Amino acid sequence: MGLWRDASKFLKRKESDAGESGRALEELRGSLYNDLLTSSETAKRQQQRFCGPAVAMSFNFMVAVGIILTNKLVMGKVGFNYPIFLTLIHYTVAWIMMALFKALSWLPASPPSKSTPFSSLFSLGIVMALSNGLANTSLQHNSVGFYQMAKIAVTPTIVLIEFVFFRKTISYNKVMALGIVSVGVAVATVTDLEFNVFGACVAVAWILPSAVNKILWSNLQQQSNWTALALMWKTTPVTIFFLVALMPWLDPPGVLSFNWNVSNSSAVVLSAVLGFLLQWSGALALGATSATSHVVLGQFKTCVILLGGYLLFNSDPGPTSLCGAVAALGGMSVYTSLSLNESVESVVKQFPSLNQLAKHKSDIEEDEEKASVISVSSTE
Repeated sequence: MGLWRDASKFLKRKESDAGESGRALEELRGSLYNDLLTSSETAKRQQQRFCGPAVAMSFNFMVAVGIILTNKLVMGKVGFNYPIFLTLIHYTVAWIMMALFKALSWLPASPPSKSTPFSSLFSLGIVMALSNGLANTSLQHNSVGFYQMAKIAVTPTIVLIEFVFFRKTISYNKVMALGIVSVGVAVATVTDLEFNVFGACVAVAWILPSAVNKILWSNLQQQSNWTALALMWKTTPVTIFFLVALMPWLDPPGVLSFNWNVSNSSAVVLSAVLGFLLQWSGALALGATSATSHVVLGQFKTCVILLGGYLLFNSDPGPTSLCGAVAALGGMSVYTSLSLNESVESVVKQFPSLNQLAKHKSDIEEDEEKASVISVSSTE
């Protein structure tokens, strides 16, 4: 019996030690999770601090104009007519640059893995490959005008998806502004609607993944503490894999026989570097604003390029196209103003104490003014 009691005490002591070890392990896991969550939240706050909506959208606009000119050089003068492979080069260079950032500890921290399902990151990688690959293929087989007409359809697609899946609605005034923007862009580009059956199918197939791509980028950054670079680092390998799978289906043969001399290779590498900056700036803009605002920014680029060509390079798009571009810019101005007003109202609703503090400060200032008047009167 004594031996049995000793054995029971020993087993209980072991169970107690195991329980304490388990609790310590859980506390360690919780501490690491909180540290990762805190670091990712800090990185997100730093991104919001240094790259607000105005900075992000300006950065995206400048890089977009630069890559449009560079891609015209690559696909026109250089003759690199392999849109999927060009997109693959863009993402490969982006992944190499982010790997360098990670080696130098410049890459922002990612949120804990259990805070974001892997399926969300995997889905984003797939739609990124489809969106960018099909966009370049559509631009190769269709005219710029038809490409822009397809881009107009992305706006109502985003509004519909966000309403169905996220119950997100927009005001009547913003709907009217978006309608003016879409009609203006359509009128501005209606003179150039050349396409073939394959190009039209590619353009239609591109609309849905483009809308989903923008929605996922915006939601993951705004709701899950992802920064632009951290999210790019996680999703780029998936995108590269699916771009490789798309190449045999959408690219013409002969990429290995392309003349890879110094000038041609330099142009392709420059396009790839700008592609990385475009992806980064686009992600920053989506994190700072919304998917719909990013589409409106893309249409703004189209109108500015059209008007810039008319004012700076003596191009003649015609009075109809110019009127459409001006109308679109007017609609964009109204939409931007409405979005800014809604942002201010949401901040006030989210932090009602700020409004009370401002009112309290105003009351104090009024009391001080009254006190100074009374003091002056009594002195006189």
